[in-house]
Amino acid sequence: MVGESPPLETEDGLAPQAPGWYVVDAREVRWVGQDGMWRGPWLEAESAPWPSLAFNVTVLDPGEPGGRYHGESNQEDFFVVSGECLLVVEGEERRLGKWDFFHCPPWTEHVLIGAGHGPAVVIAVSTRAPDQAVRYVANEVAGRHGASPRRDTSSASEAYADIGETRVLRYRDGDLPG
Repeated sequence: MVGESPPLETEDGLAPQAPGWYVVDAREVRWVGQDGMWRGPWLEAESAPWPSLAFNVTVLDPGEPGGRYHGESNQEDFFVVSGECLLVVEGEERRLGKWDFFHCPPWTEHVLIGAGHGPAVVIAVSTRAPDQAVRYVANEVAGRHGASPRRDTSSASEAYADIGETRVLRYRDGDLPG
């Protein structure tokens, strides 16, 4: 039998705990983000990241990217639940709106950028493997949106060298619909 691991109250919001199961409201947990890029609720226990599945809720303001243009060895999937995004995939732009789903097989080069008149909320799910690899790719189309690394690299610290560290935030009213 797996026991419950109630989240801990912190000054920045609830912090999920491992190793058991838990239920949290995404508006009440700690949020994390990078200035000028994405933000979202921290749903995993910090001390024990989930070993096989990543699940993220990401909020993107218009013009703000969800990361750097990249491809990775794991499958990813994205589901827009609110707002609009611009998807740059394999060097091409595609508009995504509420209820659009983007399936991303391994090594598909991509990045999502907030679009429209307000925040976009995207659910991202990906597989995880101990030998996961990521390739950040310099791309002209992604670069027009501030979402390209300066040069091709497999180093996250190099790809994000011009972006501040991920930091802990609090939920902002209106980030999530309803």
